[in-house]
Amino acid sequence: MSRVADFFDRRVVAPLLQLLRQGVTPEKLALSVALGTIVSVIPVLGVSTILCALLAVWLRLNMPAIQIVNYLLTPLQLVLIIPFLRFGEQLAGAPRFKVTLESGLALLSHGIVNAVRILWDAIVHATLGWLLVAPFSAVLLYFIFRLVFRRLAPTRAPVASPAT
Repeated sequence: MSRVADFFDRRVVAPLLQLLRQGVTPEKLALSVALGTIVSVIPVLGVSTILCALLAVWLRLNMPAIQIVNYLLTPLQLVLIIPFLRFGEQLAGAPRFKVTLESGLALLSHGIVNAVRILWDAIVHATLGWLLVAPFSAVLLYFIFRLVFRRLAPTRAPVASPAT
């Protein structure tokens, strides 16, 4: 088994299967993972952990599951910022914001407040793109993960009815 597959098995699959064995329903686990996936790719850096925690508390979801997914998908969040930005710009009819890794790092070197001030329009456009994609993606992911977790969930022995 490759190192990546081994890491994925130990850090993602095994903990989620353990949650199923502990009695978390496939539906709740699927909702936790689906929402964790969607929130983890929000194109606003630094807010996904808080949003995942708030969703977990509000919807009584599994906090470890939602945060595992959130942390593991951080690289995907970074990759999707530009596509969300471009989609949001199209939706808003806004001109393309010139963004490169070098320019972003240069902005951050002058402080986060300065970077947010300069990037505000880009952040709003990227969030607009995410807001349009997120609900549909969440529903689709929920049904996919529910199917997967139902198949992986341990079968419960039928409860015997009391003899009359």
